[in-house]
Amino acid sequence: MNFRRPWCSIRQLSRRILESVDDALMPLRCAFCGTRTMLHERSCCDACRDDLPWLDNPRSAALSPMTATVAPLAYEFPIDAGIKALKYKRRLYYAPAFAEMLCDAMRFLPQDIDALLPVPLHWRRRAFRGFNQALEISSEIRRRYGLSLVTGVDRRRATRSQSGLSASERRRNVRNAFAVRRQLTARHVLIVDDVVTTGATTRQLGRTLLANGAEQVSVLAVAKASQTGVTGLNV
Repeated sequence: MNFRRPWCSIRQLSRRILESVDDALMPLRCAFCGTRTMLHERSCCDACRDDLPWLDNPRSAALSPMTATVAPLAYEFPIDAGIKALKYKRRLYYAPAFAEMLCDAMRFLPQDIDALLPVPLHWRRRAFRGFNQALEISSEIRRRYGLSLVTGVDRRRATRSQSGLSASERRRNVRNAFAVRRQLTARHVLIVDDVVTTGATTRQLGRTLLANGAEQVSVLAVAKASQTGVTGLNV
């Protein structure tokens, strides 16, 4: 007769109860190292936050038609790995960490922004992925700053990945990629994305918004990537 099985079951049950209590008291983990954090803390612990590749100047030179372009981080490890994990492996716990970084970077943008627009995905890509990462990382900005969400903007062409394309090829790839179904009422729209490289996608989207009622358009992205050596991105 095996007398060990009930005790094993009791130990397993006790461990699960303790884990549940632990999750209730400290439900958050750092997105980068997995360290548990308290309820009032961020989704990225202080140690990892200090080691992230922060840019000295998050605000890039304004490129027409943008009023401002801001990206607080360089597209380097561990940010590049986190963005890819979010987009392609459904590691959604990175989204609130990136959202907190974007909220902190809002101070580098003009103060008259009144709406935001996550870069739209083509419906086939969104169906395949199951979510839009730009929408996920912009939700906290909407909540904290009380901004309205621009709707009725579609990515009408399933553009090929921008990875590996030259700057001119990127511009051709996204030409006429977006469409607006109704006249915009927002005056200064903030486009939110995960990574900006040449800015071809956001500039094309910005031109579309300006042609349909917006007065100004700015961009906020998690990371700025160099135009060479970037793989696996559709930016």
